[in-house]
This record gives sequence, C-alpha cells and structure tokens, in this order.
Amino acid sequence: MPDPLVQEYLDRFATLLGPTPVKTVTVDVLGTGRRIHLKLEGHNVTGSIKARTAYGLVRGLAEDGRLRPGAHLLESTSGNLGVALASMARFLGMRFTAVIDPMITAESRKRLVDLDANIVEVDEPDPAGGYLLSRLAKVSELLDRDDRYVWVDQYNSARNPDIHRRMTGPEILDQMVTPPDAVFAAISTGGTFAGLSRCFRENRPQTHMVAVDVNGSVAFGGRPGRRHLPGVGASRRSAFLDDSLVDHLTYTSIEEAVYYCRTLLRESGIHLGGSAGAVVAACVRYLAEHPEIREPLCVCADGGEKYRSTVYSDAWLDTIRGPAAPAASRRAAEVAVSR
Repeated sequence: MPDPLVQEYLDRFATLLGPTPVKTVTVDVLGTGRRIHLKLEGHNVTGSIKARTAYGLVRGLAEDGRLRPGAHLLESTSGNLGVALASMARFLGMRFTAVIDPMITAESRKRLVDLDANIVEVDEPDPAGGYLLSRLAKVSELLDRDDRYVWVDQYNSARNPDIHRRMTGPEILDQMVTPPDAVFAAISTGGTFAGLSRCFRENRPQTHMVAVDVNGSVAFGGRPGRRHLPGVGASRRSAFLDDSLVDHLTYTSIEEAVYYCRTLLRESGIHLGGSAGAVVAACVRYLAEHPEIREPLCVCADGGEKYRSTVYSDAWLDTIRGPAAPAASRRAAEVAVSR
C-alpha cells in the first residue's frame, strides 16, 4: 500500500495535470491548405507530456510499496522526463538523480540544476550511435553501488503506457468535437504511443495510429545511427510497441523537424519542440499520401523554449549539417511533401 503522506502529495500533483489545449492550424500539403490539430503538451505542468508519464511511474512505485518519504529516485533521461521527475521529487520531498548525456539541451540541463536534481552525465556513445545504452549502463552501476536508489524505469514499467491509455487518450477524445481519424505521435520508449493506441483501439478503432521516429533510431526497427533530437528515437527497441498498436511507421529527418518547428512559429505563433516538429513533418507527408484523412491530430510533446540553443539556432544547425543547413531544411521538407 502507498505511504499515506506520499499518496496525499501524489493526489495533489494529479490535479495539476492537463487538460492541455488542442489548437488547429493550416499547413500547405501539395499546394492545398489542410487543417491539422495540435495537442500542445508544452502547456502541461513541468512543460511537457512527460509530466503525465512521471506521475504514472511514480504513482506505480508508491502503489507497489517501493516509495517512502525521503526516497531517492533515479532515471536515465534525455530531458523532459528528468525535468518532470525532478519537479515531482521536490513536490514529494524526495531526491532525484538524472543520468543524462551530451544531447540534452542547455535549457533542460539548467532546469534540472534549478530543481536541485543530482546530475550524472555519460559521454561515451553506445554501439547504436546514441547514448541510451550508455545511460542505462550507468543506471545499473549506480543501483549496484547504493541500494537507496529507486529506479523509476520508464523503459519497462507498464505504468508508462497505462497513464496515457487512462488519461491522455480520453482527454483527446473529450476535447475534439469530431474524433481524429489519424493520430501522430513520436516514439522513444514507446510508452506514450502504446498507451494512446490502446485507448483508441478500445474507443475508436477506426483511427489510424501513426508512429513517428527519426533516422538513426531502432525504437521500432530501423537502422542505428547518430541522432540529434532528444525526445524521439532510441538506441534499443521499445518494450511497449508491437504491430497490433502501429498502423503506420514513418521516419523523419532533422531537416524536416527543424523546418516545421520554424514554419509554425513564424506562421502560427506556435513554438514547438524538436520531436513535435518531426511529428508535424510526418503528418504533412502522410496527408499528401492519404487525402482521405480529414481530422489529423499531432501529439506535440513539448514547446520550443528549451530548444533555442538547438532547433532554433543556426549555429547549432551549422555544426550538424554545415553552413547550408537552413536552406537544406526547406528543400528537404519540400521534397518530403511533394512525393
């Protein structure tokens, strides 16, 4: 049974979650303006959809009797979940250690520091070209070294997808006058997408569930390689996804993600994070190939504020693709939607 004090604080935190807005914008698809709906999780407490994930994971630990006042939470993170867990730890009067890597944005790292998180950084890439496996190896090392740590384990805990099946999915269905006929969401651990897909399978099975990954990720297949966007893609296969949950899998590039982040900010005033830009890019391409889709919804995991030093920085783009990157971003996106 959960500790009564922990239970009380978890109940209070739950009242801070959602509902986040759904905004409708118009994008160009093969020369025609098409409406797409954006579920803006950057408006959530802690600034991302990972506030929901963190709540579900920590509540699961409490229900399993593994959490007591003063516990020391531990997790591998690329940014958003770490910020959410650090916020929860302070709310619950606990400590939190974040195992991070060089891909984390400067803004997310500063936020972790501001929230008094203990930071452990790995700097050796894993064999798949990312840092996830290196982060997990460090988590294992820390657990072996000190039994006071409680590993949150976003990668294997069933509470990860379950919170999105019970909370995020129903919230979307309640908000939209016409239910979405296609839902697009990024995959990394796969928990968000798996939970959303289960919700829609149960309540609206005709909705197409489109999983969005990035080049270099092996989250649901794919060829391993270097990745540059935190929050989407992984160096290992998701423990939550299978063919029954994914109607279509699509890969996006850094150029497409950057292009749509900047385009939506310029044309609609909506400041999206990097993974959300990738999701919008995938949606535009899918609409070009599937004109019958009329009510597409993009789950946008976070806002763009923490990406000023990356996605919205020409200097950062230059370090990745060379000085021609901004123009290349536009060309790559235009090619993608004209196929």
